[in-house]
This record gives sequence, C-alpha cells and structure tokens, in this order.
Amino acid sequence: MTDMRMFPVVAAALLDPAGRVLVQQRPPGKPMAGLWEFPGGKIEVGETPEAALVRELNEELAIVVDAAHLAPLCFASESQADRHLLLLLFVTNRWRGEPQALEASALRWAGPGELDDLPMPAADRFLIAALSRLRPG
Repeated sequence: MTDMRMFPVVAAALLDPAGRVLVQQRPPGKPMAGLWEFPGGKIEVGETPEAALVRELNEELAIVVDAAHLAPLCFASESQADRHLLLLLFVTNRWRGEPQALEASALRWAGPGELDDLPMPAADRFLIAALSRLRPG
C-alpha cells in the first residue's frame, strides 16, 4: 500500500424551491476545465468542513450561508495520481444573496435528471444518486 496524501474538500448542493440544484462550470486554465461541479473547495488547516464550505460559497458565489443550515448528505472517496480525494457533500436550501459565478465560467440550475447528462468529475457523479433521493421527480 502506498502513502497517499489525503485531500479533503467540501461541496454544496444548493436546492431551490423547485428542487433544482446549482452547479458551476470549471473555468479554462483550471484542472478539469469545462466540467460541471457542485460549488465548494478545499478545507484549510484549522477549519471545520462547515466553516470551509461557508467560506468557499461566499468566495465562489457571493452568497452567505449559515453553517447551521448545512446538512451533511454523503461523501465520495477517490484515489487520484498523487493524492486521495475525500469529497464531503452538504445540502442546503437556505442562503442569502443571488449566486454569482465569481470563479466559474457559468452557473446552471439543473432539474431532476439533468445532472446525469452534464459532464462532471467522477467524484461529483458519485454524489448524484444520493442527491436524487432528496429531490422530487
């Protein structure tokens, strides 16, 4: 067994009243450019997953989320070339502000079933099944 560096990241499934989820498109010049993903990012040293997600959503989307309104949903675990990704997905339907694509090429509200048709990173795709159990349709 090789020593792999653990890479913990957080992501959010922001659900609107119609049961759609917000995804963002990775910008050119970034790894996996053009793929759609759940917004979020790295957990910094000393941060809880919830605090990291509150920070990332503000930095990426200019929205304010209260950590108390983030519910853990599921996780994905994936070995990559030089690290092991641990992606923690939280869900919320409460935030302040209108999401803006500050670090992404585009934002999209995806309805039930639409996520299956979007090009997404492998770890994000794993989370779709758990997310679909929450949404109508």
